[in-house]
Amino acid sequence: MGLLRFNFRSEVLGFSTNVTICYPTEHLTTNLGYRDPHLEIPGKKPYRPGMKFQTVYLLHGGGEDDTVPYRYTRLERYAERNMVMLVTPSVNDSLYANTTYGFRYFDYVTQELPLVVQSLFASAPGREHNFVVGMAMGGNGALALGLIRPDLYAGVVDLSGGIGMTLDRQAYLESLDWDFPLVRNTLRGKDAFVGSEHDLYAFARRNMEEGRPVPTFHIGVGSRDFIRDRVYGDYLALKQLGYDVHYEEAEDMGHDHDMWDAYLAKALDSWLPLKREPVYV
Repeated sequence: MGLLRFNFRSEVLGFSTNVTICYPTEHLTTNLGYRDPHLEIPGKKPYRPGMKFQTVYLLHGGGEDDTVPYRYTRLERYAERNMVMLVTPSVNDSLYANTTYGFRYFDYVTQELPLVVQSLFASAPGREHNFVVGMAMGGNGALALGLIRPDLYAGVVDLSGGIGMTLDRQAYLESLDWDFPLVRNTLRGKDAFVGSEHDLYAFARRNMEEGRPVPTFHIGVGSRDFIRDRVYGDYLALKQLGYDVHYEEAEDMGHDHDMWDAYLAKALDSWLPLKREPVYV
């Protein structure tokens, strides 16, 4: 894999921020004849001007940054064998939302970031070539991105989400009474939540009522995960609304990178409808 960390000033956020970008390279060739033929991988694709890659926006969890998913899992290997590009923005503990304290992380991730990535890097444009996958806070972020901006992604994978935005309005309102200041300080409160930009049920229902094209959704959670019931509730809500959604529970697994490593492999190997080859434009 080719791995780089890109720092730039975001106009939406108003400060410089980091993005980790991962390119598949082992299955590509320059055809210059310098490599030992015994080390060659059959079926290599040629580097060529205009070559693009399908792109997975890979969202990190709470308390992490853009580097952690690559350091704590074998994510690079999974991306390499599926010939897909990964983009991981650093969003602090924002819940991938436009926060009540002023920073518009949702707008950054859905508006500014794709424009920058598709302008400066070999990321294929078009909904059919873009996907979003997240773990923990990032899983909840992936769910939100797919429901609020279904025009951007062909597939969504939510792994152990549930903290933050949710389709279960009652569970969300009750969660504001917990000792969980992150949600209370970031998203809308009890009097302003329903119908707001943070109310995922409102977006999910509107998508169905208006017949909008929506992504396929895959949801995974460990059977021993403390947030399991909330994640399962989101799955049930999507199913009842008529979404194409798949749910899988990892037996005896919890809220940790062991679970996410296994399910990142599953997401890239089988859940997402990837081409597994470059896109030439």
